[in-house]
Amino acid sequence: MKLFFTILVCRLLRFFGNLFGKGSSFPGLVALKMCPDILSRVKLPEYIIAVTGSNGKTSTVEMIAHILTESGHKVAWNKEGSNQIEGVTTLILGSSTFSGRVKADIVLIESDERFAQYTFKYITPTHYVITNLYRDQLTRNGHPEWVFEALSHSISPETQLILNADDPLVSLFGADRDNVVWFGADELSTDVKELRSVYNDGAYCPRCKKKMVYSLYHYNHIGHYKCTSCGYKRHDTDHAITSVDLEKGEAVIDGRYKITLALRSLYNIYNILAAFTAASIVGVDGEKIAADMSNFVMKNGRVVTFEIGPNKGMLLTSKHENSISYDQSLTMAASDKNGCCVMLIVDAVSRKYFTSDVSWLWDIDFEKLDNPNVHRIILAGKYCNDLAVRFSYTDIPKEKITIFEDIDKAYGFIEKDNREFVYVITCFSDKNKFLSLL
Repeated sequence: MKLFFTILVCRLLRFFGNLFGKGSSFPGLVALKMCPDILSRVKLPEYIIAVTGSNGKTSTVEMIAHILTESGHKVAWNKEGSNQIEGVTTLILGSSTFSGRVKADIVLIESDERFAQYTFKYITPTHYVITNLYRDQLTRNGHPEWVFEALSHSISPETQLILNADDPLVSLFGADRDNVVWFGADELSTDVKELRSVYNDGAYCPRCKKKMVYSLYHYNHIGHYKCTSCGYKRHDTDHAITSVDLEKGEAVIDGRYKITLALRSLYNIYNILAAFTAASIVGVDGEKIAADMSNFVMKNGRVVTFEIGPNKGMLLTSKHENSISYDQSLTMAASDKNGCCVMLIVDAVSRKYFTSDVSWLWDIDFEKLDNPNVHRIILAGKYCNDLAVRFSYTDIPKEKITIFEDIDKAYGFIEKDNREFVYVITCFSDKNKFLSLL
């Protein structure tokens, strides 16, 4: 009876919460108050796929859900992106019968990397995708190795790990384990031999802390590495990106599955590869996955195309306090050979806490915009002058840069004075401040 009433209350709260756009976490919070071990009482399906990491988990989950749904599977997944235990509880109880049986053949869970240990105290994923571990919200998360330690407590020996072999810290989860499936990228035309990012989180071996060497970098510290002391090195992959042509918008997986890219970003291709790997394990054919992923446009609002008068543009949602997320968006804008305008908005640092800490701006490689393809740069929002100070340390000509504290005025400037494609790069906290003006 306790199970029945807890599920009933959760589903009622979810129904009414959805009417007001607040039905993702609160129902699960109430359910956990009523029955703290409720997740251990629910009958789950054969496949429980979890996805976590500093970046890409929301997009990867949406891609996996799309592939599996198109292949005829019934998937229960947290579309709203509410990825802590309360949101996961809402998802599972909202997808269950009143007797506690989940009405799906696959449960797909996006999980916050820091709090996964609490979510998976009562649930054991059958498969666990870990996309990457980067510097991310340092005020909240500290160093990536601290997040690694927190995340390690969420991993069960019975779970099959699906790991990014090109991330040395993520790969450490697979050390001395047999039940691991590895994904990564072969040598690509976009690779570099020397690190070009502002900092190097791959300088030292995550196992023995001695110096590490790279034969190539895909981006930032993601690449092919080997420790000069203990021999720790990149693992061979089971599924790989074998070639990429970002100008044509094409990628090839495993040497045979060609995918046409809706978003021409190596970062996006890694998300596709992670989804490809997970779906392959479930049994979906590679040709089917490639067809489903070709020209796939995500619905999570992380990438939005728009028009302002005669101008066309694209909003790229980059996580504030996460420099690698920004670096990838900047790379995409700077590679536009047709020429473009780039607008950067930093109006709120976080939706959850208010430190006004903008030290993370100095980790972003804004030097990427010192490129002839970028004709104009607009800095907007409350922290526009902090951005301007950071840009003063680049070689970007000052005449290229325009500053507006008021986002409305920045919008008006684009509408009136710009005639090029516009990339707007900002965060979840600020994107609707721009989109609401369209």
